[in-house]
Amino acid sequence: MDMSLSLPKGATTPTVASPQDRALRKQSAALEASFLSEMLSHAGLGKTEGSFAGGIGEEQFSSFLRQEQANMMVAKGGIGLAEQLFQALSKGNTHGS
Repeated sequence: MDMSLSLPKGATTPTVASPQDRALRKQSAALEASFLSEMLSHAGLGKTEGSFAGGIGEEQFSSFLRQEQANMMVAKGGIGLAEQLFQALSKGNTHGS
C-alpha cells in the first residue's frame, strides 16, 4: 500500500526564500510603506484644524502615526507595490552567482 503524500494537481512544492530574497522583500515592503505614508500625508491624514488641534506636538508626531498606519497597510497586503518592486528587482539578482 502506497502511503506517500502527493500535492494537489497543479500545486508546486514550497520553496525556502534565500536570505537575499528575504532582505529584498523587506526593503520592497519598506519602500511601499514610505510611498503610502507620503500619499496619506498629501491626502491630509493627520491634519487637524480648529480649537481641538494639538499644536506643534501633534504636527511633529503625526508623521510617526502616518508611517505606522502605512506599515500596517503593507502588512495587510498593501497596494501590491512591494511585490512589483520585488519581482522587478529580483530579476537582476543572481543569488550569489
